[in-house]
Amino acid sequence: MAAFSRGRQIIKAFRTLIFRRNFTAGTFDYDLVVIGGGSGGLACSKEAAQLGHRVAVLDYVEPSLKGTKWGLGGTCVNVGCIPKKLMHQAALLGTAVKDARKYGWQIPESLSHDWPTMAEAVQNYVRSLNWGHRVQLQDKKVKYLNMIGSLVDKHTIRAVNAKGKEMTLTTKNIVLATGGRPKYPTHVPGAVEFGITSDDVFWLRESPKKTLVVGASYVALECAGFLTGIGLDTTVMVRSIALRGFDQQMSGLVTDYMEAYGTKFSWRCTPKSVEKLPSGLLQVTWMDLNTKEEHQDTFNTVLWAVGRAPETKTLNLEKVGVEINKETGKIIVAADEATSVPNIFAIGDIGEGRPELTPTAIKAGKLLARRLVGHSNELMNYESVATTVFTPLEYGCVGLSEEEAEKKHGKDQIEVYHAFYKPLEFTVAERDASQCYIKVVCLREGEQRVLGLHFTGPNAGEVTQGFSLGFQCGLTYEHLRNTVGIHPTCAEEFTKLNITKRSGLDATVTGC
Repeated sequence: MAAFSRGRQIIKAFRTLIFRRNFTAGTFDYDLVVIGGGSGGLACSKEAAQLGHRVAVLDYVEPSLKGTKWGLGGTCVNVGCIPKKLMHQAALLGTAVKDARKYGWQIPESLSHDWPTMAEAVQNYVRSLNWGHRVQLQDKKVKYLNMIGSLVDKHTIRAVNAKGKEMTLTTKNIVLATGGRPKYPTHVPGAVEFGITSDDVFWLRESPKKTLVVGASYVALECAGFLTGIGLDTTVMVRSIALRGFDQQMSGLVTDYMEAYGTKFSWRCTPKSVEKLPSGLLQVTWMDLNTKEEHQDTFNTVLWAVGRAPETKTLNLEKVGVEINKETGKIIVAADEATSVPNIFAIGDIGEGRPELTPTAIKAGKLLARRLVGHSNELMNYESVATTVFTPLEYGCVGLSEEEAEKKHGKDQIEVYHAFYKPLEFTVAERDASQCYIKVVCLREGEQRVLGLHFTGPNAGEVTQGFSLGFQCGLTYEHLRNTVGIHPTCAEEFTKLNITKRSGLDATVTGC
């Protein structure tokens, strides 16, 4: 028996030796395994595979607390940018129909929106994208595993499928790209039991009807905007300020427009409880932080948009030694996306200090793949990344807010050029344009380098995208003034800016 036991120990030691020798020799199952099939993870995996690496992607989405499920592609494709923009478009079409009467279109006075029709069309398109991603992975010879991945050591991943079946993968490098999920305010009784999040709203089969949106992030305002736009009674509950981290003057213009558009706002209020009544309605109790008085109202739906949490808890990071920020749960990353463990990297929303934006995750993933393959040394540039908030009046920006510019350079060292303008398409429709505004924040000295560019108006994303290129080329105020505008467009107004805030002159654009 003792001889048998010694024999087993010898075999085990031999296997361990072979295992270590294989690792040393680089004979892994894969060159790269990516955990997370969102925008960043897919971009990284496909790029690495195209450059000759053996790559696998693990992606498994835990259903939301309400049971909402979706496929490959991550937040952006399934419960973020794509369905959000499509439902925003549905709302814009409603406004366009109203404008159309002024332009001579004979349209019936009574119009109604059918949620199931819109939802089915949006959901079918999202499913087509899920399928498309699977096909692309197959075409690029990336192994796709619909499994939950966790770290065993710096070269080994444990994968488990929905039925509990396990497998182990060995790999030279690991990229973590699991993104984040919406948070619930668990301290509010009834919040989890009766509320939904952005993980659910785009997959509802029936209209949410009268809705309370709690939160004032861009997610909250975008959802409230399209819900109002398709004709639903919508209230936004704001604890402190709207669009934290964005330019606050621009934020005020966005919310002012939304209020005029029909969205109700409960400012400086915080929810205390949510109860379900026998009628099925949700009774929400909240406190006005100014008066300290309690109020109640009933809603069909309560949508929580109070922040997002990184999906890092199931990765087994602590065992392997990957350092995280214990307050945020996000992974500490270096400029090259490296974690505290050699050959383990993190991209996208789970990286501490990284912008939670799809395009940055995609770009970072591609650049990381090229570095891992030895094809390039280029690092991701996270400075001056443009973004747009798709509220009823869209807000696009790139660079610093006015507040950030003042804090960084001092109020006396910056110059702010601005203008209130009226989009031509608003004129015949007789639409209020008092929140359509442009602001360019510059250094006062020298060539007046542009530090921040801000725009509220139609097609803000399309307008801002073009000007963001200028930031990569050292955009100055003189560059703007020397650019010939395209007439008649909203973007043209950037090239005509000549009034500074400092001057105190009226910044309203008159004439062409």
